[in-house]
Amino acid sequence: MRVYVSADMEGITGLVDADDVQPGGRDYERGRSMMAEDVNAAVRGALAAGAREILVNDAHGPMRNLRPEDLHPRARLVRGKPKQMIMLEGLTGEYDAMVCVGYHARAGAPGVLSHSFMGHEIEDIWLDGRPTGEIGLAHATAAALGVPVVALTGDDAACAEMTEWDPSVAAVPVKYAHDRFAAELRPAAEARTAIEAAVAAALAPLPSRPAPSARSAPSAPSAAEVTLTVRWQSTTVPTTLLGLPGVTAENARTIRATGQLPALYRQFGVWMRVAASLTGQAPYC
Repeated sequence: MRVYVSADMEGITGLVDADDVQPGGRDYERGRSMMAEDVNAAVRGALAAGAREILVNDAHGPMRNLRPEDLHPRARLVRGKPKQMIMLEGLTGEYDAMVCVGYHARAGAPGVLSHSFMGHEIEDIWLDGRPTGEIGLAHATAAALGVPVVALTGDDAACAEMTEWDPSVAAVPVKYAHDRFAAELRPAAEARTAIEAAVAAALAPLPSRPAPSARSAPSAPSAAEVTLTVRWQSTTVPTTLLGLPGVTAENARTIRATGQLPALYRQFGVWMRVAASLTGQAPYC
């Protein structure tokens, strides 16, 4: 079994504020350690279920939050940026399952540190008219590759968002939002025990598949086309992005593009890099 772990930071056990998750923040170093512990709990769960290969993608902000020496020795790490596939770098159809650790609710939702990819720059995202954020886009892209998302950890708002998107995913709340920067925290040891157990249980019923070397080819991406629509806080970014092929305007602040996932997800990554160059705000994730 090959398991892919996408690790964000805002939904990690104990973290509630920008100082917990941004480099230079007074509690960032502690946040990094907390992130590693949540990820390692998921890795232990995957190993208990029989995983033979685990790839972890550091998917938050600078994407250099996880220190290699803090990671479980059985897991490999994708670290740094830029990444064409952003929060899903390294994911292919050869993986049997994906686990999302430390995810958060979309922009405008009443969850801890809720946003969609760029903090204050992106106001709303829709996929085929369905409101979405990082959770929905990650799930849809993985599904297009033929990889099921089996578990997600985060606050209760993130868990509810995942359950609304796909009720079959095991959602593990590690904190309960009181506001965007406040939460009731689940005890750390209890939260990590729950993460490990949920991941192990979610992976256990997966059907056996041949080892990668025995497979004829990775799962083919879905041929279905979807429409991605993004509303930005200002007109500067969307006006500039209209210069890219396939991008059209819905109104002065809203653009859309139609295509197949995962290619459309990669294109969205280009949109964010353009936005970062125009606004000075790095993609946050």
